[in-house]
Amino acid sequence: MGRLSVDLCGIQLENPVIPASGTFGYGAEFCEWYDINLLGTFSFKGTTLEPRFGNPTPRIAECTAGMINAVGLQNPGVKKVIEEELPKLKSCFSKPVMANVSGFSVEEYAKTCALLDREPQVGWLEVNISCPNVHGGGMSFGTVPEAAAEVIAAVKKATTKPVIAKLSPNVTDITEIAKACEAAGADGVSLINTLLGMRIDLKTKRPVIANTMGGFSGPAIFPVALRMVWQVANAVKIPVIGMGGVSSAEDVIEMMLAGATAVEVGTANLIDPMACKKIIEDLPGVMDRYGIQNLKECIGGAHHG
Repeated sequence: MGRLSVDLCGIQLENPVIPASGTFGYGAEFCEWYDINLLGTFSFKGTTLEPRFGNPTPRIAECTAGMINAVGLQNPGVKKVIEEELPKLKSCFSKPVMANVSGFSVEEYAKTCALLDREPQVGWLEVNISCPNVHGGGMSFGTVPEAAAEVIAAVKKATTKPVIAKLSPNVTDITEIAKACEAAGADGVSLINTLLGMRIDLKTKRPVIANTMGGFSGPAIFPVALRMVWQVANAVKIPVIGMGGVSSAEDVIEMMLAGATAVEVGTANLIDPMACKKIIEDLPGVMDRYGIQNLKECIGGAHHG
């Protein structure tokens, strides 16, 4: 491994750049654009036990320095992902993939994760307890420490692979959720998921999104995400994956200085499918500019100055 490599929950990554769930499909789509093996890994589309059509349209609204989405976890269900999507991915991606999982009950989370845990290509289970776009699950588990801990504990009992809890920023104190997940056995945490936002159409005088509200993401949320990564890195001893508005190599290094071991890139992929490739290619030059020999040196570096 070279100067960009990091260790994420015992698995070596060639670099810390990870396309975020919901912005990279199941991976095979992006193989048409570039060799995705240059990524550290990627987190595939949020998957549930049963198929989901998702929310009604319109689901997307543009806004200054970002976007709002309320897709609603549309996916074909875990069985189809295992039978159809993972074989397609295997043909073009040779590294462990991060499986992103959501659910509407503790039992659903555990069952879905148990099925994916058996798949050799799955390296980590990213448990989404933070989605703001669905009712009766997702964020409702991620806003109360006890509920978050219950999900993580159940998943840990059902699986053998590293479990990463994906946290919501739509809480009073994100460190309390992170600490509860750590105590329940989480091997890592990823943050932040989207903030809750909305837009109103001045012509119709109605909300733009059919779901009224949705997840706000993009460069505008980067300072909030960075602050929360800093706080959580101070609060837990397990690895932190930072995300939220990351769109450049400089952003990646800033997240790592705040305490992130690896960094997910989300909305930037929707703007430019080549975003992660460009960020990885830019990293060595940015490291040289700031006198950084190895990226591992950056992790939490701003806490020690």
